[in-house]
Formats: sequence, structure tokens, C-alpha cells
Amino acid sequence: MDRIEAGADNPLDRLEATRGLQRDADGTLRCALPTGDTLYRTYHDEEWGLPVDDDDRLYEKVCLEGFQAGLSWRTILHRRAAFRDAFADFAIETVADYDARDVERLMRDERIVRNRRKIEATIHNARLARQLRDEAGSLAAFFWRHEPGEDERPGRVTLDWLKAHPVTPSSTRLAAALKARGWRFVGPTTAYALMQALGFVNDHVEGCAFRSRIDAARVGFARPVARR
Repeated sequence: MDRIEAGADNPLDRLEATRGLQRDADGTLRCALPTGDTLYRTYHDEEWGLPVDDDDRLYEKVCLEGFQAGLSWRTILHRRAAFRDAFADFAIETVADYDARDVERLMRDERIVRNRRKIEATIHNARLARQLRDEAGSLAAFFWRHEPGEDERPGRVTLDWLKAHPVTPSSTRLAAALKARGWRFVGPTTAYALMQALGFVNDHVEGCAFRSRIDAARVGFARPVARR
């Protein structure tokens, strides 16, 4: 998820902006978001950072983060419904069976990002996701084994820390593990954005009203375990 600094018309607003926060009309503090974007705010408030263990939803987030490369998350988020329609709601089994005709169909779909390499990578990754799911028992089990330990996390998540850490040791390890298996568009920066979205970490900045919800969800989340 992109994060922007909020505008500042008074000293309090300026202080909050430097902390990566913005205050809503009702006084709610949240991570600074694109002003006036209701869809983005809903994504931040109700989805970003909540742990994910469903394989298709996890695969979807991998794909969307890959499509975001070189673009803004706002662009992808506003096209997510179209992406879901074009890619069969990111059902791994279905997308894994897409062929060259599907690639050409998707290249003609003006609702999505028509980047051939990214489209082909989405199909390619679905095939690898199916293999990995069959090997580990679930795709989520493989991904969650790369959750960072507490020693990799800051005492407080601040805007400065986030700016200084677009890549982390754990995201580098996850990217390397996926690339070793042939996955595409899964570099360390993309992998960290994915970890944020999947709830591997809680990167709502200190002071965000929604940070505690993610903390509670992570505490109560049963990590999927790979099949032995």
C-alpha cells in the first residue's frame, strides 16, 4: 500500500503529517492516505494487514503486487474488481490452465493493466502456486514460514522506519525462495509490500487507530503449517 504525507494547514496537522498520520473529520487518526479516496480508506481500515491464509486470496495479492510494479497501489486498487473478473477471481486452479488465447484476451481487456510480461507472469505463477500447494499442503503454509521474527521488527513502527526499510531480511528471504522456484515479479520490495498486505507484519504507524485491530488479529491467528 502506498503511503503519502497528509496536507497540513495548522501546527497539529503538520505534526501528524510528519508522523505519517492524518486526522479524519470525525477525529479518527489513520495512516496518511490519498485524500478523498473512499475505496483506499476502506482498504486501509478493513483489509490491509489482516492475516490471510486462504490460498486463492494470497495468490491474488501476489499478482496484484506484481501488477503494481512501476505503478501506484491506488491504480491497482481501483481496478481490482476488473482484475478479479478477468482472472476468474484469482482461482489458482483456473488461472493455471490459461493458455495463449487467454493471454491475448487479457491483452485486449482495457479495464486491467495490459502488460504482457505481468499477465504471463500471473499465469506462470499460478502453475507454480499449484505445485507449491500440492507440495506443502497449502500455499499459505509455505508463505507463512517466512514471517519475520521479533528481532527483525522495530520497537515502534514509524514513518521514518518504513521509509528506511522498503526491503527487509525476511522479504529478501521470501523473494529468494520464490525466485528459486521460478516465480516472477517477486523481488524483495514487492515481497515486503506483500508481507504487509498479508498480515505478516503490522505496519500501521504508531498512532493509527487501526493498528490495535491488526495486533489483535495477529495474536489470534492460527499460522498454517506445512504438510510433513
